[in-house]
Order: sequence, then C-alpha cells, then structure tokens
Amino acid sequence: MTRATRRRIANLVARALVLALAAAAVIPLLMVLVYVIRQGLPTLLDLNFFTNIERPVGIPGGGEAQAIAGTLLIVGMASLAAIPVGVLGGIFLAESEGRVADQVRLAADVMVAAPSIAVGLFAYAAIVASTKSFTALSGSVALALLMLPIIARITEGSLRLVPHSLRESGVALGLPRWRVSLQLVLPAALPGVITGAFLAVARAAGETAPLLFTAFGNQRLTLNPLQPMDSLTLVVFRNALTPYPQLQNEAWAAALLLVIIVLVANLSTRFALRRQARLAARLA
Repeated sequence: MTRATRRRIANLVARALVLALAAAAVIPLLMVLVYVIRQGLPTLLDLNFFTNIERPVGIPGGGEAQAIAGTLLIVGMASLAAIPVGVLGGIFLAESEGRVADQVRLAADVMVAAPSIAVGLFAYAAIVASTKSFTALSGSVALALLMLPIIARITEGSLRLVPHSLRESGVALGLPRWRVSLQLVLPAALPGVITGAFLAVARAAGETAPLLFTAFGNQRLTLNPLQPMDSLTLVVFRNALTPYPQLQNEAWAAALLLVIIVLVANLSTRFALRRQARLAARLA
C-alpha cells in the first residue's frame, strides 16, 4: 500500500468519524425539535392561543395572551436596562487596559457562567423580600443581570475586531478618544454589538428560574410592571406538570413559540455576523 493510498484511507476515516459525531449531536436535537413541533403546532395555529388568556380546565377557547404579553414586557424592560449599560461596558473593556479593566472582565466572565437560579435568588433577596411583593419589574432586573455580561463581552470582542488603523485615523484628525470610540469604532462594530444583544435577548426569553422567584406568574392579563406577571417559560413550567391535556397542549405551544423566538434571534445573529465580516474585510 502506497503512502498516497494510506492518506486517502485516513482522510475517508476521518471524514466518516466527523460525520458520525455531527450526526450524534444533530439527530437528538432534531428529534426534540420534531416532537415539540408535533405536540405544539396544532395549539399554536389556533388564534385563541394569542388572543385569549388561560381559562379553567374544561372551558374551551383558552390561550396564553397574558404570557405572551408578559414575556414581551419583561424581556423588553430587561433589554432597555441591559443593552445600553452592556454596550458602554464593552466599550470600556475594549478601550481600557489595566487592573480595573481586568477585574471587570473577570466579573463579566463569572456572571456569564453563573447559574440563572442564583441570579433569581439574588433578585428575590434584594427586591422581592424588601418590597414584599412579586413584580414583573423584579423579573426584568434579574434578566437584565443575566444579559449584561453577555452584551459587554460580545461588544468588547466586536470592537477589538475593528482594524486599529481606523482608530489611528480618527486620532490623526484631532478627534478626542471618546469620539473616536463612539463615532468611528462603534458604528464599524455595530453588527457584532447587535449580535450580542440578540444572543442576550434569546437567553433571557428562555429563562425560567429567575422569574419563579420574581415575577411569579399571573393568569390574568396585566401590563402593570409592579404586579406579578406571567411568561411563556412559566406557562411551560406550570402547565406541563398538570394532568390535564388542555393545559399540556398550551405548554407545548408555549415551548414551540419559545423555540421560534430563539431561532429567529439566532438567525438574526448569523446575518449580523456576516455583515460584520464583510465590513471588516473592506476596512482591512
């Protein structure tokens, strides 16, 4: 057997091994996705799921409008709080060097890996226990704490990908450093910043544990952030454990809607990354 033949065989074996490992990772995911679609799609296609609130067992026409509105409101408030602070924190990490920046970077890395239930307990002790009330606002605070380090670290990475020549050009024109960062570097890294925001929103939308300790859930439609509020994740947690098929179907539909939200966020992230790659190639 010649050396070229051995290399071809080794190449075929390596490709087969890679394909087998990829299939081992993708097939279970596809099985879960197909099962969720099969269980939740009939209820999700029912307009009542989006327009009606949850009804008692035995009364037809129930939906999860209160959970959909609650998810949008809680995640929206968390995004309004976390995205600006996270972007500014990412700019600080990208443009600063020294012990303070290293400590902030380490804290962000620890927060990214922190269990969400621990963040929920912190929000419960800091807000719910002191105010003696479950509120959507406390849930937003908990989700914002989860989103903040993700946005900061991805923003930092995106800013560091911008060619240094762009910074030098701004400084050569006499611009102060803060204007160079905000008016030149940040727009060039904007697709990556948007990527971080989408990823953080996707994670926040799928969290359950922090909301169990803060928003608590509410089967009535309310838009008051100072009251308990329902969410899609709480619907899945609550209704999936019941013995009633009606509520179980609503839980499957809520799970499928969450999957769609996360899928849209990830597709948007990939689109933003491609734009950033093309922009970086032009600036290089």
